Amino acid sequence: MRKIRVYVDAPMQIGRQVSLPEFAAHHAVRVLRLREGDPLTLFNGDGQDYHGVLSHTRKDLVTVTLGSAEPVSRESPLKITLIQAMARGEKMDLILQKAAELGVTNVLPVVTERTEVKLEEDRLDKRMMHWKYVLASACEQCGRAEVPSVAAPVVLHELPQLLGAKADGELRLALHPEPAGSPDLPAQVTSVCLLIGPEGGLTARDLAQVKQAGFQTFGMGPRILRTETAGLAAITLMQARYGDFAVA
Repeated sequence: MRKIRVYVDAPMQIGRQVSLPEFAAHHAVRVLRLREGDPLTLFNGDGQDYHGVLSHTRKDLVTVTLGSAEPVSRESPLKITLIQAMARGEKMDLILQKAAELGVTNVLPVVTERTEVKLEEDRLDKRMMHWKYVLASACEQCGRAEVPSVAAPVVLHELPQLLGAKADGELRLALHPEPAGSPDLPAQVTSVCLLIGPEGGLTARDLAQVKQAGFQTFGMGPRILRTETAGLAAITLMQARYGDFAVA
């Protein structure tokens, strides 16, 4: 039987019952057709899987009784922050989902000069909740027990103050299809900030602003990649060079 994992944003304690949120309860009982006594694994982002069984499957209450906890070690030794120019709807969802699968630690959406997506204040909370759901769902599938964080969007010129000075072992790269010579990558890196521009790319003004935050322009080849492709390709490259992707 395949292992079913469900993210629940709640404290976990062995021997206690945990109520599933409405969507997870519906999916477990109505879609997967699980019944009382069936095994289910929960996680809340603290780095552990909590194994239990369904103890109640009433229409208004679906609970799991926790029986044991297991530390999960699927985090990369490389800390990656994806600074992503906001993309439209499904593209942003795709970026977040795949970034979580590839091992990103943090996501920071940004507004650049050519960013077309604008979030009004009354829509921001709803969008943030949706992004967190997308990240948690990706972790359910890929086995991670720590959910990447996603911050509220910021304007690009805020990056220098927000990030502060570069730490030892930190690399900051702004992807650009025509850099004035890509930098030689250092032999050892412990953390990476990857800045991905919007459709239409980063402008000269954008690049001048992020250089104040210690970013270097970096190209990965002769082809221009879409915004939903560029970050995922760069994450993969960084994980293969400095992280936990095995390269034969």
